[in-house]
Amino acid sequence: MNGATVSRRALGRFLRQIREEAGKTALAAGLEIEVSRQTLLRMEDGLATKIATSQLRDLLEYYGASEEIRAQALSLWDEVREQAKSAQQQGKAKGFWRPYADQYEAHFPHYLRLETTAHRITVHQTMLVPGLLQTSDYRRGVIRIDGPDLSAVDLERRIELTTRRQARLEEQGFQLDCLLSEAVLRHRPASAPAMAAQLSWLAEVGHRPNIRIRVVPFDAGAHRGLTAQSFTMLEFPKLQNGFVDPPVVYVEGAHGVGGVYHERDDVVRLYGRTILALTEVALTEQETRDLVTQYAKEYAA
Repeated sequence: MNGATVSRRALGRFLRQIREEAGKTALAAGLEIEVSRQTLLRMEDGLATKIATSQLRDLLEYYGASEEIRAQALSLWDEVREQAKSAQQQGKAKGFWRPYADQYEAHFPHYLRLETTAHRITVHQTMLVPGLLQTSDYRRGVIRIDGPDLSAVDLERRIELTTRRQARLEEQGFQLDCLLSEAVLRHRPASAPAMAAQLSWLAEVGHRPNIRIRVVPFDAGAHRGLTAQSFTMLEFPKLQNGFVDPPVVYVEGAHGVGGVYHERDDVVRLYGRTILALTEVALTEQETRDLVTQYAKEYAA
């Protein structure tokens, strides 16, 4: 499932580049192989589409692609098909979030597709503990902010979805880096006991080799985190044929509605520099654990 999605994204990006360099529109290209413009754009966005190998070959012919480019595209296509077949055999052809479709905004599956395929995620949070590290009681408090009248059943289904997302933390090769404003430790979306448990969990999980948590303290002075919103950078593994899908930066929208995805190289580099600047002023991992533990004790008192 994960590999197939990464491969689809790489293939889609590659095909879009070929089309744009050929000066063809998505509408004209779709008509050429007898699919809709929307279907072609879905393929270029890395989403599953019903496209046959013969249609892909015709598309590359229409674009006037060189033999080398065609071979690269078809190699990616073969990888997509093989990994999709493997995912289907393992019962992972559909995202785990599908049964919870009534519990999230329309934009969220796109983010989850990125989250489940990234091998490294870097999170900068100014207000809340990142979702991948939220305890159930803390998450309940966050959900209640915008959904005070949500039924108990729907509330627990959202907690289940969060728990299933957190399974990524156990996967070999996955890395999570968190840069948290000290304000994250001070904001109280949940009760004092829930906050104590949440911060104790942050101190504990921060010992794992694949999870790095560092707090940017209030006294850090002027730094880029003060002008940057909360954002997440997602990086993807190299494919078997050597292709690497470039990083994506997701900037959160208000009230969980939408958000902005940045893929342009110059914008991604800007956020990369922001991450480097934050690491220069953040506490060390041990200093972070000490501070988080101190706050946990205060909430528990």
